[in-house]
Amino acid sequence: MGILAIIYILIFLILGLVIFSVMQIKMAGMNVKDFTDFIQANQILDDLYDITKKYDKMDSKEKIVFLMEAEKVFNAFDKVPDMLWEDEYQKYTKILDIYRDIKLVRWNEK
Repeated sequence: MGILAIIYILIFLILGLVIFSVMQIKMAGMNVKDFTDFIQANQILDDLYDITKKYDKMDSKEKIVFLMEAEKVFNAFDKVPDMLWEDEYQKYTKILDIYRDIKLVRWNEK
């Protein structure tokens, strides 16, 4: 009986924390989906930042994939307040610079 009561309390506590988190996200003016997309985009941002160090060695297919992934990151970051990602600003600008370079080269080739 005691173990069952502890399980119910833990479930109630977890449910309360989830509801509290969702309320905090809503009060910040965001949708929960936008916030989860931002979290995923943060991981992609880290991966793209590592790729920017090898920018000179990328072939055209890798550059196209880079462009598509960067656009996902930009869209996700646009949907959340800037204060959430100000720590990642340096990575964001580096990826944006490489994105612009690739777009410019592709535009000049056409």
